[in-house]
Amino acid sequence: MWPLIKILPVQTNFRFVAFARLAAVISVIGVIASLALTLIPFKPPCGGLNCGIDFKGGTVLELSTPGPVDLAKARATLEAMDMGDVQVQAFGAPNSAMVRFQTPDGANSADTVERVKSNLSQALGEVRFARTDVVGPKVSGELLRNGVLALGLAIALMLLYIWFRFELQFGLGAVMALFHDVILTFGMIALAKLEFSLTTVAAILTIIGYSMNDTVVVFDRLRENLRKYKRMPLREVIDLSINETLSRTVITGLTAILALGGLALFGGPTLFGFSIIMMFGIALGTYSSIYVAAPVILLWGVKRGEEAEPIKPVGARP
Repeated sequence: MWPLIKILPVQTNFRFVAFARLAAVISVIGVIASLALTLIPFKPPCGGLNCGIDFKGGTVLELSTPGPVDLAKARATLEAMDMGDVQVQAFGAPNSAMVRFQTPDGANSADTVERVKSNLSQALGEVRFARTDVVGPKVSGELLRNGVLALGLAIALMLLYIWFRFELQFGLGAVMALFHDVILTFGMIALAKLEFSLTTVAAILTIIGYSMNDTVVVFDRLRENLRKYKRMPLREVIDLSINETLSRTVITGLTAILALGGLALFGGPTLFGFSIIMMFGIALGTYSSIYVAAPVILLWGVKRGEEAEPIKPVGARP
C-alpha cells in the first residue's frame, strides 16, 4: 500500500462528455456572475476589484533599522492610522523593509508621509528611510493598462501556438478555456475582496501558462487517438484521451496545490492572496481542460488523420 499513490487506478473510464452540457451551463453562469462582480460598480480604475496601490496610487517607503524589522508592529501602526490599503514586507536584508500605503482622500501627501515616518519611528525605534516614492494616478493608470495588455497578449500568443501545433479548432478551444479561467479567477478575486495588484497579474499569467500546459497534454493525446482510432466516435475518443491523461493531471495539480497551501499558511499576508489565487486557478485549469476545451472540439469537429497501420511482429514476412 505504500507509496499511497499506488491506490490510484492506473486507468479510469469516466464518461466526461456525458456531463458536458451541465458543465457548460455551470460555466456560463459562473462567467456571467464573475463579470458582474468584476465590473460593477463601473468606477475607475478597477470597478468591483479591490485595487492595490499599484493601480490606485499611493506611497512607497523603504526603511531600515539597526536590528530585524518588526513587520507586524509596522503593519499595526499603519493600520491604526487608517492608511487604507497597507503593505509591509521584508526587502533584502532582515533589517530592511518596504512599506506601501494609500494617502487618505483630501489629505496632503507630504504631510501624510511625514506623519507616517514619525509614527513608524516611534513604534520601531531608530529608523532610517532610504527611499520615498509616490505613485500618482497617471503612473497607476499606465500600470493597469499594461497589466491588461499583458493578459490579452498572453492569450493571443497561446492561440497562435496551439493553432501552429494542432489545428484552428484546437486553438479556439484552448483560448475559450483560458478566457473561462481568467474571468472566473477575476470573479473569485472580487468575491473574496483580495487585493488586485501587479502580483495578482503575475499570478493570473502563471495560471494561463499552467492551464495551457494542461490543455496541451489532453490535446496531444487526443490527436494521437484520433489517428489511432479513426472509426471510433469523436465523443468516445475525447473521453478516452481525458481518462488516459487524468492521473497525470490530478497528481501534477495536487502537488502544486500542496506546495501553494504551505505558502499560503506560512508565507505571511504578502503571499497569502497570491497563493489562494494560484490554487484556485490550478484547480480551474484542470476543470476547463476537460469541460471547456475538449467539448469545443466535439462541437466544432476535427479532421481525422490516416488510420494507424497495424504493427507487424519482428521477423514477420511482408
